[in-house]
Amino acid sequence: MKKDSKIIEKLASRVKIYLVLIGLLLILLCSYDSGLIIPSVIFFVLLIIYTAWVNTKKKTEIETHIEEVTWGMNSAIRNTLNKAPIPMVVIETDGNLVYKNPKVNMEFKDIDITTYLESIIKEIKLELENNEQKREITKQITINDKVYKIFCEYSISKKRDKRKRREYVLSLYFLDDTRYNSLFDKYNDEKTCIGIAVIDNYEEISQRVTPEDRSQILASVEKAIYDWASTIEGLVVKNDRDTFICTFEQKYLTDLEKNKMNILDVVKEIESKVPITLSISISTEGANYYERYKSALAGVDLVLGRGGDQAIIRKDGKYKFYGGTTLEVEKRTKVKARIVAHSLEELILDSKNVIIMGHQNTDIDSLGSSLGIYRLAKTLNKKAYIVNEDFGMNLGKFVDTLKSVEEYNEAIIDSKEAIAKTDKDSLVIVVDTHKKSYVQAPELLEKTDKIVIIDHHRKSTDFIENASLTFHEVYASSAAELVTELIQYVERDVELTQIELESLYGGIMVDTKNFTFKTGVRTFEAAAYLRKFGVDIIKVKKWFQSDLESYNVIADIVKKAEIIEGSIAISINEEPGKDSNTICAKAADELLTISDITASFVIGDTGEKICISGRSIGDINVQVILEKLGGGGHITLAGAQLEGVTLEEAKNELIIRINEYLTETNV
Repeated sequence: MKKDSKIIEKLASRVKIYLVLIGLLLILLCSYDSGLIIPSVIFFVLLIIYTAWVNTKKKTEIETHIEEVTWGMNSAIRNTLNKAPIPMVVIETDGNLVYKNPKVNMEFKDIDITTYLESIIKEIKLELENNEQKREITKQITINDKVYKIFCEYSISKKRDKRKRREYVLSLYFLDDTRYNSLFDKYNDEKTCIGIAVIDNYEEISQRVTPEDRSQILASVEKAIYDWASTIEGLVVKNDRDTFICTFEQKYLTDLEKNKMNILDVVKEIESKVPITLSISISTEGANYYERYKSALAGVDLVLGRGGDQAIIRKDGKYKFYGGTTLEVEKRTKVKARIVAHSLEELILDSKNVIIMGHQNTDIDSLGSSLGIYRLAKTLNKKAYIVNEDFGMNLGKFVDTLKSVEEYNEAIIDSKEAIAKTDKDSLVIVVDTHKKSYVQAPELLEKTDKIVIIDHHRKSTDFIENASLTFHEVYASSAAELVTELIQYVERDVELTQIELESLYGGIMVDTKNFTFKTGVRTFEAAAYLRKFGVDIIKVKKWFQSDLESYNVIADIVKKAEIIEGSIAISINEEPGKDSNTICAKAADELLTISDITASFVIGDTGEKICISGRSIGDINVQVILEKLGGGGHITLAGAQLEGVTLEEAKNELIIRINEYLTETNV
């Protein structure tokens, strides 16, 4: 219509030009002969009248023709829309239904289609407000057990909403996607999942149980696994003395998740002198069976690194964990420690230099372990450096002592110096953490392929993947305990200095809360080894004594604690400061000494982040709870740090995660 009206306007403008030219010509003639003025005026008036009459007639003819053509086109469009094989609706974003074709009435009998479209229209309008250039808009809707894919085209309406924002006219086309979705669901249900089950403490059973009882116990475990597999119509093959591989269809995965992998509890209930636990890894990802098997195998390493007694499911690019409610069983055999010690010695000898780093916000376990590895590298005549930029966790007195030793003033460097000193021939040793995002200088992990990890924390999904050597034992009390074992088993005699001995001892002492938590036979053996060389226990304790002011703050935090679910204490340290992390940890420890408290959480503000310290006596897994907030640790000791939230918001989020954990574990 706009194009046609422009044609009429163009014709009219040409006629006006001709009239102006004729008028000018008549004026020119009259200037030569004044007698022509009256005839010229009469002629020009008659010409104008005639031109107006002709113009009106032509305009009427053109408009009539245009109306005929337009009516024909609109009729064709209406016939096309009415006879369209799919439902089609034209609706404004304010909810006004402009048009619907007959297929809508046939497909959606006795249904007010506008009601179903309300939420979708709001979504489309929001998308268009954010990006009006967007052309392809598709949505999905379920109506009467049928799934429809909706394709949307739009134009801008003349209307405005209450906030003076644009409204749109939407053309929605409904494509029945039910059959496709049904086939897709069937395809997914029939996909094969690969699962791997491992008996966590097979070696302990072999060593500590008589042959007669051992056969009976292992037979009971195998029967439990085969019975479990039969409930999901799975096929189980025993791959090794302690490993089973299971295949089953993905449609049973929902039932396994719903039952929270109850096979873990079934195995734990088998009577034995040694507690029996199972680790399971299941994967749905991979283009073929081999890739799914490799994915499940990677999950086994992760679940064992978290202490075992857990199941892990890899699905849609994410890990989901079940179990992990029992304390780690200490492994008494030291074969692995000897093997790792010899391998570590060879790696150090084959390297140009050694760069040692712990985690951010350094504590005594991280720093003590670094000092122990430093002395090992120096004993092997290698240049060694400790990367550290921040001292936390109440290390003031220890750092003063450390700075008095001249050797360490040059050995302790910042991340910039470390990056300059690191190349492909350097060996990077990470202690007291395995998380890529938590080390002192993450850039070092990209500069060399020679990486060693020594850690005792439960494994998280953010682990360093390309390590050449890993000594990751979650049963250990501390990284200092693991480093002490390695020092004992290397071939060279390592002579630790006094401060190195005492820092390693301090790492064990602090992480075990004065040998109260997570202490096994090997913990005391490591402490005894250090004590034998003259550790001054009184001096170590003085390093970590609280001053009166801090103690009063801790007492106030304990006083204000709130009890939820009958046995979980939550409190807030409202005084911000860099030492808030330390105070929160000590307050959480103190809360745990109160009768009937099974777990405690203290929240504080370091000035940059909100920190949370969690402690438990073992009945509640604080690591799983704080892992939901991006933290980690152990069953009885864990922590997390949050950014962009207030103390109260952090508390509310923590309570939500605690309730989730209690629901998942049915505690």
